[in-house]
Amino acid sequence: MTQGRYIDAGSELDPVHPVEPPHPARATGLTTAEVAERVARGEVNDVPVRSSRSTADIVRANVFTRFNAIIGVLWVIMLFVAPIQDSLFGFVIIANTGIGIVQEHRAKKTLDGLAVIGEAKPAVRRDGASAEVSTSELVLGDLIELGPGDKVVVDGETVEAEGLEIDESLLTGEAEPVHKKPGDPMMSGSFVVAGGGAFTATRVGREAYAAQLADEASRFTLVHSELRSGISTILKYVTWMMVPTAAGLIVSQLVHERHDLKDSIARTVGGITPMIPEGLVLLTSIAFAIGVIRLGRKQCLVQELPAIEGLARVDVVCLDKTGTLTEGGMNVSGLRMLGDADESYVRQVLGAFGASDPRPNASLQAIVDTYPDSSGWRCTQALPFSSARKYSGAAFGEGGGTTSAWLLGAPDVLLPEKDPALQEVGRLNEEGLRVLLLARAAGDLDDDSGGEGGRDARAAGARPTALVVLEQRLRPEAAETLAYFADQSVAAKVISGDNAVSVGAVAAKLGLAGAADTIDARQLPTDQEEMADSLDSHSVFGRVSPQQKRDMVAALQSRGHTVAMTGDGVNDVLALKDADVGVSMGSGSEATRAVAQIVLLNNSFATLPSVVAEGRRVIGNVTRVATLFLVKTVYSVLLAILVSCFQIEYPFLPRHLTMLSTLTIGIPAFFLALAPNKERAKPHFVRRVLRYSIPCGAIAGAATFVAYLIARHYYVGAGSLDAETSVATLTLFLVSMWVLAIIARPYTWWRVCLVLAMAAAFLLVMVVPALQHFFALKLVGAAMPWLGVAIAAVASLGVELVWRWVDRHHPS
Repeated sequence: MTQGRYIDAGSELDPVHPVEPPHPARATGLTTAEVAERVARGEVNDVPVRSSRSTADIVRANVFTRFNAIIGVLWVIMLFVAPIQDSLFGFVIIANTGIGIVQEHRAKKTLDGLAVIGEAKPAVRRDGASAEVSTSELVLGDLIELGPGDKVVVDGETVEAEGLEIDESLLTGEAEPVHKKPGDPMMSGSFVVAGGGAFTATRVGREAYAAQLADEASRFTLVHSELRSGISTILKYVTWMMVPTAAGLIVSQLVHERHDLKDSIARTVGGITPMIPEGLVLLTSIAFAIGVIRLGRKQCLVQELPAIEGLARVDVVCLDKTGTLTEGGMNVSGLRMLGDADESYVRQVLGAFGASDPRPNASLQAIVDTYPDSSGWRCTQALPFSSARKYSGAAFGEGGGTTSAWLLGAPDVLLPEKDPALQEVGRLNEEGLRVLLLARAAGDLDDDSGGEGGRDARAAGARPTALVVLEQRLRPEAAETLAYFADQSVAAKVISGDNAVSVGAVAAKLGLAGAADTIDARQLPTDQEEMADSLDSHSVFGRVSPQQKRDMVAALQSRGHTVAMTGDGVNDVLALKDADVGVSMGSGSEATRAVAQIVLLNNSFATLPSVVAEGRRVIGNVTRVATLFLVKTVYSVLLAILVSCFQIEYPFLPRHLTMLSTLTIGIPAFFLALAPNKERAKPHFVRRVLRYSIPCGAIAGAATFVAYLIARHYYVGAGSLDAETSVATLTLFLVSMWVLAIIARPYTWWRVCLVLAMAAAFLLVMVVPALQHFFALKLVGAAMPWLGVAIAAVASLGVELVWRWVDRHHPS
């Protein structure tokens, strides 16, 4: 706020106000001593951190899980009744839990560091001077200054208002901006759409309105995503299957006459442990955490983790032109006089106009830089710029009793439809230039009643004086990024408040398909279905109002699209909030950064493909490894059921399944979960995983049981159980390896090496005497092992056929 300039609020419905001296009693804010007193009393804005969980929360989430509890009890039992080889699964869980904690803590540190960089710092007036402070340093009674795009960070009472218009729609649902005057309440979570002012903080910290709403909803969370909820559903199904199956297995093993008690317990635990997909949640958490760390290195702040997953599903990205496709700054490239206007006088007007706004937007800042104020005129009225009306205004006392009022904004809004000046404007727009019209208002700036041709009275009576031509700098990475989206079958929609022809010209320079066929959003239908039709058939839209941006997002979503919205201005806030994923530039307004789920702190549009790729990697690879884990769960449950029904010994000890799980699931899943994956994520995560894992797991379990039954009849005498177990282990390993080979497709050199390395490790166990003894595995004879290989080959063929059938008949 500029000292010594105060605009009284006047009528609540009137955003135009006379300039008067500031109220001396309210302009200086708190003193340093008063701030210290409030800090000592605890009257500080201690709001919850949005981007991060505490270390205790991370440890608790990784350690105290239902399956860790089950495995922990089984592990303790095994430590007392069996050799250490049969307790290896417990050490694996400890290692996995430690890795999960370390990776999530690394992600927390990354997020916390980026959150500090991207934090909004409101301007606070203390001891009469304005300074930016952290939101956590605000105290009760602070005088907080506001300008366009600023977020109201605490509750308060309006003290100064210069045409101050506040959007409270995120809190109240009311779409129309509220004009504030001194004494009016301010609600945290609202934001400034036009004008400026100041307010006194009356409620801070967790007592503030928005903090109460956001205390739980805005915290760092992994819960609200299809991926996490899908895994929870799968774990629920597993628990339902596991309890009765495990009970039956316990009964069958403990009553069998050939077992002593310790061996019965060991084989029972060996049957229960592999039913638990313990690594699935861990690998999901690690995949998300490493995604955060990777994006953090590119100065991308992920404020809500599900946004990574959301971007993987995006098939439409809506782009604001200014600040996204173009850089934020502009240059004045020309000044075109209209009629008999005097250029030197127009330059004076533009200089005074720029000086009339203490917080100019990018367009007005370019004018300020080109035409510094040297007129000495006194601003008597101010009409702040609004994205809804597309122009701003100011009235001046020029000295000698002369006064004038001016409007500066969109020519196609201020001029009548057939005005000859629009031809020149159109030609400039076709070159991708931005054009503003300076027009002299015929009447008072207060008059916002309806005028001719759908324009308000201010615009209807204005006399065009000059065209200000602005050159916008294209982001150098924008064309490449748009090409990436086209290559990935993600539709790009440019929706801008600027002139449609100008927006189309910029989009055409960047190579966007359909840029030549631009739509003026003022001609768009209001019906959602009809609007969705227009959005499906066109790519570039100009003269879009903030409410229309929101409607367009909703129309796209109504057609089943997953929509990402990027923007940096206050006019993008509502659409960002409603989009499936909101992405803001780091240089964007406070309000924009506050509602966005992802903030590009380096202001580089080129970072967006990295975010999309990271999301696809996470969700695509978790789907892969989930299938691996659940194949194991299915064949373990089936084996337990068959053993219980046939009343025979369970074929495996815990050490056998620990080895199988490590070689066919654990190690491969870790590498596969972190590998690149460019495939767009598909919906119905649970359904797709179960379609593959249930039949493949059933085939693996049935093949293993058949081989085991045949081996039981083939081998007799001492050591027969070890020989039977070895054949069953060989059969199960080979089928599981084929499942792994399918999951690892499409093959790359490292994926082939991964599969071969796991096969080599198993071969090593089977031929090295010390490892044979450690894992109690030794193939006896040649006929039965080769029969096991043959059974595995037939089962692997069955797995391949089932996989291809599912791919063909249920592709998504």
